[in-house]
Amino acid sequence: MSEPTSILAGLKVLDVGTFIFGPAATTVLADFGADVIKIESPGIGDPYRYLYLMPPFPACDDNYGWVLTGRNKRSVTLNLKDAAAREVLYKLVADADVLVTNYHPSVLVALGMTYDDIAPRNPRLVYAHATGYGEKGPEAEKPGYDATAWWARSGLMDLVREAGAEPALSMPGMGDHPAAMALLSGILLALIQRERTGKGTKVSSSLMANGVWSNAFLAQAVLCGVKETRQISRTSTPNALANRYRTRDGRWIFLAMIQENKDWPRFPAAIGRPELLMDPRFATAEARHANSAELVRVLDEVFASRDLAEWRSALDAHQITFGNVAKVSEIAEDAQMLANGVFTVGPSPRGGTLRTIDSPVWLDGVAKAHTRPAPGLGEHTDEVLAALGYDAESIRSLRERKAIG
Repeated sequence: MSEPTSILAGLKVLDVGTFIFGPAATTVLADFGADVIKIESPGIGDPYRYLYLMPPFPACDDNYGWVLTGRNKRSVTLNLKDAAAREVLYKLVADADVLVTNYHPSVLVALGMTYDDIAPRNPRLVYAHATGYGEKGPEAEKPGYDATAWWARSGLMDLVREAGAEPALSMPGMGDHPAAMALLSGILLALIQRERTGKGTKVSSSLMANGVWSNAFLAQAVLCGVKETRQISRTSTPNALANRYRTRDGRWIFLAMIQENKDWPRFPAAIGRPELLMDPRFATAEARHANSAELVRVLDEVFASRDLAEWRSALDAHQITFGNVAKVSEIAEDAQMLANGVFTVGPSPRGGTLRTIDSPVWLDGVAKAHTRPAPGLGEHTDEVLAALGYDAESIRSLRERKAIG
């Protein structure tokens, strides 16, 4: 049996971005074998390198965000405000396959990095632009993080909370990582188009658009004429079988019996209350909805009688659809995640190996590359410039004029 190969081996990608949205898309390209060259400013580089040092993020010896998003990449420092550094970028562009950036439109103009600037230098290039709020309109220049453009602007922040509660904060990168997969999809579509036409194109995606896509069920309801959406209280939910309940050991379990007529007949036996099957208050879906608050009170008492582990066994035995509300500290040893390769092992920037989160897609017979640790700032500058034909004296001259780090 032949060894699996990296499907994107030979693809050259320029990552001219910061933080997570755009760079996470290039991480997946790197996972599948692409040579990703990350362009960073001399001195500080991508500010994401230092985010783990900021409160309230947990302290750690490893720069966990950078370990994940920087893996399998090479770092080159270019001061793109300098004409000589821009010439280096243009030489990299000449034989690149993909360029990904999340710079604001005005910054791209100032740096000579717009699609119109870049495309004539390589008509086969796929140019991907990740933005907060899109490339057009009055907010095209507005700074946008996933917490603001994806979570808050999309309506998710308003909806994902208990009725009457304050809006909840999002977790770091919660919108960036799925949005990166949308950008990745656009890049791969553009590469397929290039195979057919021989020409590259421009790809764009925004955190705002991805937030609305994530909230598409209720956003589409509004487009269809719904005038009001609202938060739902746990104790007065219209469906007590799609609700969360606290267990005896203080954990939570989430019931997701959306197909009530199919699931209800098994449920009373699963929770040790078979008499509920014959209770007229709960005999039909209509009756259960009308008496939802009462059913919640019954289930609150029931679930408070056993620990989470007991409930997981009982509900699994009766094929009840549910989710245990996991703590993030538990997922590293989650047997189901381990069995399905959610985590992988790669080299650590500090030496040795380190577990990291794998990109969430796999192809049979296609290997992923987890061989290069997240790079130090400018670690590969001289190596990459030498491959472009710069000799030692030229590299020294660029460094003296602070065009490179």
